[in-house]
Amino acid sequence: MSDPRVTAAGSRWPVARPVAGFALAGLVAVAIVGIATAAASRRVGQREAISNARSDTLVKAQTVVEPVVTDGLLTGQPRAVAAVNRVVHTGVLDQQLVRVKIWTRSGRIVYSDEPQLEGTTYHLGADEIAAIDHGVIEADISDLSKPENRLERQFNKLLEVYLPIRTPSGQRLLFEAYFRYDAVSASGSRIWHSFAPVAIGGLVALELVQIPLAWSLARRLRDRQRERERLLQQAIEASDTERRRIASDLHDGVVQDLAGVAYSLAGSSRRHDVPPETVSLLDHSAEQVRDSIKSLRSLLVDIYPPKLDDAGLASALTDLLAGAQHRGVETRLDADALPEPLPQHVSRVLWRAAQESVRNVLAHAHATTVTVSAAGHDGVATLDVVDDGNGFESATLPQRAKEGHVGLRGLTDLVTDAGGQLLVESTPGAGTRVHVEVPIR
Repeated sequence: MSDPRVTAAGSRWPVARPVAGFALAGLVAVAIVGIATAAASRRVGQREAISNARSDTLVKAQTVVEPVVTDGLLTGQPRAVAAVNRVVHTGVLDQQLVRVKIWTRSGRIVYSDEPQLEGTTYHLGADEIAAIDHGVIEADISDLSKPENRLERQFNKLLEVYLPIRTPSGQRLLFEAYFRYDAVSASGSRIWHSFAPVAIGGLVALELVQIPLAWSLARRLRDRQRERERLLQQAIEASDTERRRIASDLHDGVVQDLAGVAYSLAGSSRRHDVPPETVSLLDHSAEQVRDSIKSLRSLLVDIYPPKLDDAGLASALTDLLAGAQHRGVETRLDADALPEPLPQHVSRVLWRAAQESVRNVLAHAHATTVTVSAAGHDGVATLDVVDDGNGFESATLPQRAKEGHVGLRGLTDLVTDAGGQLLVESTPGAGTRVHVEVPIR
């Protein structure tokens, strides 16, 4: 007969679920790297586009415009303005460079490809003044809300690059070029499209290689778990078999022998030729033997409850609590909602949990009442052992385990190996509750 725990192992350890989780994590990693690569590529592209705009402006300002600039431009002479206008329209403006302005240091526009701006005066910022005075080239996003940029608002967003040029007399002017900002964004997209196939493709290829490996590892893990469960079940069965054999040998051997001794002692005490003081001694000895027989029978129930497999868990729990009653503890059992018959392995786990919990109550709790509740619902069997004893701090459990009190730890391992969980709730002076859940399969 197959063990339900073993036949259910495949459902407890499905291969597809962890592999799907691994694949999903890989896809998330690919997405994160893709987003990061896109952002980095965009920043690199923007820097490259701005650098190209600076270079383009420098070349056009110094090689195309500056050679035709005369001092007449400062006074607005038509010929001087026309000469600059001619080279600006033929050699400077293009699809990306859409506006040119030439300023004096005082903020007057002496030339623009948009004639409406010529002769108007505006306030130059500190950066523009610094560019004129120190001969540096600067680039920045154009502030289209400024009055001098009102005619550029149609372009939505522009990059302005400015640097100084000189008139033949040596006077410095500020050459300002305005570029469409979408060219800057397009440069970032071009770099992203260049790097994306390599970066994302490499990660996807790595993911595709790793998924079969993850599948293989998951199957190995599932097989190891199945093997572990089979070994655990064999160990439990071997332990139960040995317990049953020991209990049977004690019952058929030592207990029967002691029963015979008690019977012989009682019979000897009734003989007429036995002195009164001997009769008293024989009766006392017979009573001690009978007490020993009761203790042995209680021990047999602890070693292997005879009613667990035959009469069910509820009957075995009744016998367990009867032993606690003999110790002066009031007991209650609620097993009305317990489905019978339970699978054998579930009954054994719950029995061991109840046995260890009641043993701890009798040994440590100094309780006056212990209540055991067993039930089953939604495919889960539950057991609760509640006492009104001393209780304890949960933080002391690890230290107690180091000191050799490993019963609760061993019980936790047993329940966990059965696919269940064990919870202990305790408060000093307010008792303890042990809750066990084991799936019914």
